Amino acid sequence: MDNVEGARDFQVTGTTYDSFMGRYSQPLAILFADTAGVTRGQTALDVGCGPGALTGVLVERLGTDAVSACDPSEQFLVACTERHPGVIVRQGRAEAIPFDDGAFDCALAQLVMHFVSDPDQAAVELCRVVRPGGVVGACVWDFDDGMEMLRKFWDAALAVDPNAPDEARTMRFGRAGELVELFESAGLEDVTETTLDVSSTYQSFDELWSGYLAGVGPAGSYCVSLSDDARMNVRREMFDRLGSPSGTLTLSAVARCAIGHAPNIGDS
Repeated sequence: MDNVEGARDFQVTGTTYDSFMGRYSQPLAILFADTAGVTRGQTALDVGCGPGALTGVLVERLGTDAVSACDPSEQFLVACTERHPGVIVRQGRAEAIPFDDGAFDCALAQLVMHFVSDPDQAAVELCRVVRPGGVVGACVWDFDDGMEMLRKFWDAALAVDPNAPDEARTMRFGRAGELVELFESAGLEDVTETTLDVSSTYQSFDELWSGYLAGVGPAGSYCVSLSDDARMNVRREMFDRLGSPSGTLTLSAVARCAIGHAPNIGDS
């Protein structure tokens, strides 16, 4: 959500985002905070907070006064501020986090690193804003085959348009080891990687399809850019690939997560 093109993909309200991706990012935030070891008594920063899924989990665990957040999208800032009054929410990109050096015990970026224009600088910034020994974490979707809602859409789109901008082709960090390499190159220590599994249930295929029509993210932006005929062909292809569901359907999602620690003072 930090590069120019990516930012355009997220110029939507918090409610619109929630209907498409929030149904996954909200349960993901719980698992992400667990993996990062977020516990009461800490201070935490949510980088690329969006409308505030992870921010809300941090507030529940740490209290309002211990949580801050930032995001480049004005609409998301409004949503996060309204949902979590009292949290310090500032406009800013992951490459230039608008908080002081060593201000937090942990800095977390959920579903952000795919979209930053300079991920190396973003990793350095995440490290900068935590205290020595502080926790830095990031998680992103596995676009290859782990995030069904996106994978099924792009497979259908590619069947109709071989040049469709499949996120598995255009985005980094959704594969094993990529986040670890990024963090280690930024000087983080004791970096570990794991996967986080969530899912979402839709009442019908129409409910699932309506999410793409909201124009959220690369998939939604591509969907609404199509001609009516091409969009209908993608819809038909996706419906068939999902087995022509007549009732509820549940889709799973896998995120890759890396957790590291800022060097302690005196470490070489």
